[in-house]
Amino acid sequence: MRYAIEVEALERRFTGGIRAVDRVDLAVAAGEVYGFLGPNGAGKSTTVRMLTTLLRPTGGRARVAGHDVVSEAAAVRRAIGVALQDAAIDPYMTGRELLRLQAVLHGLPRAEGRARAEELLRRVGLLEAAGRRVATYSGGMRRRLDLALALVHEPSVLFLDEPTTGLDPVSRIALWDEVRRLNREHGTTVFLTTQYLEEADQLADRVGIIDGGRIVAEGTPAELKAEVADPTLTVTLARAVDRELVRAALAPFGSEVPAEDARVAVRLPGGAAVLPDVVRALDDAGVSVAEIDLAQPTLDDVFLARTGRHLEGASAPEGAAGAPVRG
Repeated sequence: MRYAIEVEALERRFTGGIRAVDRVDLAVAAGEVYGFLGPNGAGKSTTVRMLTTLLRPTGGRARVAGHDVVSEAAAVRRAIGVALQDAAIDPYMTGRELLRLQAVLHGLPRAEGRARAEELLRRVGLLEAAGRRVATYSGGMRRRLDLALALVHEPSVLFLDEPTTGLDPVSRIALWDEVRRLNREHGTTVFLTTQYLEEADQLADRVGIIDGGRIVAEGTPAELKAEVADPTLTVTLARAVDRELVRAALAPFGSEVPAEDARVAVRLPGGAAVLPDVVRALDDAGVSVAEIDLAQPTLDDVFLARTGRHLEGASAPEGAAGAPVRG
């Protein structure tokens, strides 16, 4: 198998001995969409900055598009497209001007660069806004322009660092569609960092979960969720004083997992089949509950199983199956 990205024992230490990336190993096949999932501060962006030659590793090695990121940095930059979280775009230029300038910087002939700019503006839905200054663009429009700028030279490997952070749902879905199309029609390898569970689930062929600078889990979304296996039963308390009674009533059905203060949650090996028994046990305990929810495993459950805590913003798993039962 040919790999677009190969990383061995990659490290990045900062002043004071802080190790932001701690001996990371990973391999991304050519044509794959790889989701790099983790909370803020986990090491996602630092890893991307090293793979895109913007930050020098302090240990290990990495090859991107067949080139070493340190000794062959120029060759890496020619082969990749990069849309970073903190990309600076000149607000006084128009979208069309920026794309044409990017084409010049990549050495495209003038006519080819102009044609390429128009094609990309159309693909990312910015053709009507192409003559406007970027300062007038919404956040979603800027993200789509950023993606177009990264694609001017038709890179074989595309790095997207949290591309949909702060976007509204419509803009997020539009960007997802373009990433899928790029991968499907052009075979572009995509390395996507995200803290959104649904984004990784929707787009990635494989997912690497990073925490504290280390890879704690890796595999397809289906494989990772299968490791957790059992669905999660969450009981929302009607009265906080009943918490211990609810915990005792649920204990025979499965092991408890962390939940918010107003809830008690357990893994439920029996799944939906044992829900009537759960309800009877709660009735026998003399407690009233506001809600009972049964959710299938998510990538957040994988993160929880590996680290003992939830991903940020993931206490209510995105896209979880199962409707709540209200009581």
